[in-house]
Amino acid sequence: MFFDTHTHVNSEEFSAGGGSASGGKDDADAVIQRALDNSTWMVNVGTSASTSKQAVEIANKYSQGVFASVGLHPSDIGTESFDETKYEKLLTDKVVAVGECGLDYFRLPNNQDIEKIKQAQKQEFIKQLVFATKHDLAVIIHCRAAYTNLLEIMDAECQSNRVIIHSFTDTWDTAKKFLDRGYYIALNGILTFDKTGKLAEVAEKTPLEKLLTETDAPYLAPPPFRGKRNEPLYVQYVVQKIAGIKKLPVEAVGQQTFENARRLFKIKM
Repeated sequence: MFFDTHTHVNSEEFSAGGGSASGGKDDADAVIQRALDNSTWMVNVGTSASTSKQAVEIANKYSQGVFASVGLHPSDIGTESFDETKYEKLLTDKVVAVGECGLDYFRLPNNQDIEKIKQAQKQEFIKQLVFATKHDLAVIIHCRAAYTNLLEIMDAECQSNRVIIHSFTDTWDTAKKFLDRGYYIALNGILTFDKTGKLAEVAEKTPLEKLLTETDAPYLAPPPFRGKRNEPLYVQYVVQKIAGIKKLPVEAVGQQTFENARRLFKIKM
């Protein structure tokens, strides 16, 4: 079994009109079924109210193996705020997490008040942490170039350790800070082509019980699909890479990371 804890089959790249990446095909159902047929479960992640709604609608179509997360991405805060009432209306038993939410200081506009943007991101992030606690949901964290501020907020506002550090790309020292708080580290296709060695160190040193696997599809496709659209089925290549680093059987890593996700999201078989 495999578990893609972070994918976006609810994005336009899997729908008609999605552009060259999807070939203009409305193939979300086919992509999902291909994963399910190969023992791969998934969480489709929202980045706004509309994509969160799409994630829930997709999850509700499947009796098993497909779940949703609802949330507001920090990069979308300029056009939307986190409306608790609106997001509460999306909650079903298929919604297992809030996010992706967090902080993103990597690409901030030069022609705007940077401190104002950062403050808005912090406020919307805190709203979602409170929402997650209220509804007993896991939290999927997006963080780029903002780990210090993120940890400060988590220590002050987060009341749970059911937290995923999505698409982790920093050093082992940073990963350890999250692990010391009981959080989970999620690795994706970047691990398979990272030439710095730092993610291999993270994969090696992070206890298997605290690792999660993801694709972030349609982005970050691993070899042999680099440059092409990613999809949940390809999470197996991340599992294979972790297994090689840890010198463990692929089946053992797949099953353990599957169970990690199921425990974190409180999913029953």
